[in-house]
Amino acid sequence: MSDSKKTESDLTEAALFYHRNPKPGKLEIQATKPLGNQRDLALAYSPGVAAPCLEIADDPAKAADYTSRANLVAVISNGTAVLGLGNIGPLASKPVMEGKAVLFKKFAGIDVFDIEVAQTDVDKFVDAVSVLEPTFGGINLEDIKAPECFMIEDALRERMNIPVFHDDQHGTAIIVGAAVRNGLELAGKKIGDAKIVASGAGAAALACLNMLVSLGAKRENIWVTDIEGVVYQGREALMDQWKAVFAQETDKRSLDEVIGGADVFLGLSAGGVLKPHMVEKMGKGPLILALANPNPEIMPEEAKAVRDDVVMCTGRSDYPNQVNNVLCFPYIFRGALDVGATTINEEMKRAAVEAIAGLAREEPSDVAARAYGGKTETFGPNYLIPSPFDQRLILRIAPAVARAAMDTGVATRPIEDFAAYFDRLNRFVFRSGLIMKPIIQNASKDPKRIIYAEGEDERVLRAAQVLLEDNIAKPILVGRPDVLKARCEKFGLKIRPDVDFEFINPQDDPRYRDYVDEYFQCVGRKGMPVDSARTVVRTNTTVIAALAVRRGDADAVICGLEGRFIRHLRDIKQIIGVCETAHDLSAMSLLINSRGAMFLSDTFVTEDPSAEELSEMAVLAAREIRRFGIEPKIALLSLSNFGSRDTASSSKMREALKLIWDRYPELEADGEMHGDAALNVALRERVMPDSKLTGEANLLLFPNLDSANIAHNLLKVATQALHVGPILLGTAKPAHILTPSVTSRGVVNMSALSTVEAQTRAAE
Repeated sequence: MSDSKKTESDLTEAALFYHRNPKPGKLEIQATKPLGNQRDLALAYSPGVAAPCLEIADDPAKAADYTSRANLVAVISNGTAVLGLGNIGPLASKPVMEGKAVLFKKFAGIDVFDIEVAQTDVDKFVDAVSVLEPTFGGINLEDIKAPECFMIEDALRERMNIPVFHDDQHGTAIIVGAAVRNGLELAGKKIGDAKIVASGAGAAALACLNMLVSLGAKRENIWVTDIEGVVYQGREALMDQWKAVFAQETDKRSLDEVIGGADVFLGLSAGGVLKPHMVEKMGKGPLILALANPNPEIMPEEAKAVRDDVVMCTGRSDYPNQVNNVLCFPYIFRGALDVGATTINEEMKRAAVEAIAGLAREEPSDVAARAYGGKTETFGPNYLIPSPFDQRLILRIAPAVARAAMDTGVATRPIEDFAAYFDRLNRFVFRSGLIMKPIIQNASKDPKRIIYAEGEDERVLRAAQVLLEDNIAKPILVGRPDVLKARCEKFGLKIRPDVDFEFINPQDDPRYRDYVDEYFQCVGRKGMPVDSARTVVRTNTTVIAALAVRRGDADAVICGLEGRFIRHLRDIKQIIGVCETAHDLSAMSLLINSRGAMFLSDTFVTEDPSAEELSEMAVLAAREIRRFGIEPKIALLSLSNFGSRDTASSSKMREALKLIWDRYPELEADGEMHGDAALNVALRERVMPDSKLTGEANLLLFPNLDSANIAHNLLKVATQALHVGPILLGTAKPAHILTPSVTSRGVVNMSALSTVEAQTRAAE
């Protein structure tokens, strides 16, 4: 089997496992109100439910106040044009529609019902969808073939008083509009003068061309080609009323004949149709949007081989300027739903175009710079449009769309306080579950050598394959080569030792004597005889991994998947040591749940930290939190709430706070306080109106290890949180001790964080 076929097979198996486990599908419905007793039941259903029903009957607009309709979108398809799979039918399209629902929720907090309709007749499909209007705040049409998609959308927009949006058309068109807007600006050209040549005349291509016309392009400057060649006046084959709008009066019949002098090439057709010699014919500083997937109309390296002035966009994530619909559709709906828009009109789409284009031209913010390791892309040939994971997208697009809806009179619930609205969106950004994305993206820019003490563990092996595929880290595994090879084969992994990754064989490594000498220097005066040191370096994989980092054979160590935390901590402390700016080590845990990101310290190391140690923990933790692009807000927790109890523990927390305020006034911190006051602003303001802490705390400091570890484990299970960590703070070189409950995903996350930490250390 070839490597490409093996990779495809691996991905298929992984995707099937992902969709099947731990329960089938990607969605579930959860109640948002308590149902813990008879009164709750009476309020949720009979007889209490009658009250909101009567209110809505008197005033339909109140459905937004009493139901989820204002935040509920239907993703609807008949499965006639699914991704690159074609007409596979509505049932087979369901995984895609569930996937779209997940993106809506994850990126914009919008709830979705996916609806697959077994109907290809346009009128019957429209009848089936239009009667659903009382249920939804908006309709997202998906994967419906052309030209039926045009007719369906037009008919539904005519009949329904809520936004109807065919994302395959308009989502792509909006991002293309932003890319062309910025690409032409970069080249010093005006859109009204630009010659635009398109390959492909399906729904997405025609929507893109209509958007470009809306932005100022001239129809007479637009040339369209498809599988029949040039779209010209008088052509009969494969023509329709939407394509005919762009028919040119010409005797030219091929892409090769019309590409000369083109400023923009728009490809939404098939891989390889744009040849290098055609690129040579294009105008000065050409912009090529080769958006066929997975193989573009021309690969960027092919285009740049013949033209060094070419600027490229593709649909692929492994090249700059990825045109990905997730850049816009969640945020367009967010803005439309938040003002109760009755439609998504051209003005709202153009507002989204300008918001996306404008974001790419912005100076990088301090938060963005920290999130991406102090180094962010700036406007230019490799950054015409933002990354799909730029956390600022929702902050730019949703308000712009909402304002456009209000300005054009289609908003039924206008926003009165945009500052408050922006603040609400900003809070959502850090509750979206995408907190690891900046870390992973930055790690992939300069992967570092991460050594894994438990290299033979299945979770490490699976993580190693992901790390290599996504270029996050360069794994070095401590393990016996025959065991590593056998287990890779057993688990169906394509990676192999000494081919795809390095390893250290604890039974036979040429560096063994050097490692023993290095280890003895660390522990020889702590009661460790030379003979014992030799045995340890043969048998203790954490010691081996830590020595590799100490000697410079690796950049960071990850251990702890087997055995007790305290044992690994002893080895790391003896060999890696404590950095000059810290007195001791501590551990912080990151929990990502529906509330967002919550950091807890110290969850694993110091049993009873002093006030001095607590203040140091706060500083080290704050520095780490800023790696995620988050500004730390620190709450020092206690059984006392701003002096309500006088105990040794509460006094210690007060003293720690004073040290933080005196030594690190730039940190936003307050305490001592109850846990609910840390997370509930209204409650805290009632007790302490002039608190120096604003908003919800995101870093919780505990008075001792018992309280921190108990809170961590309870929160992790009770909120079904993703745990990242423990994140070991204060080490002389990057080192992290995980726990036996960690998953392979957790190993990947900590590997990315270790890489970014190693990048920062190397730059210092």
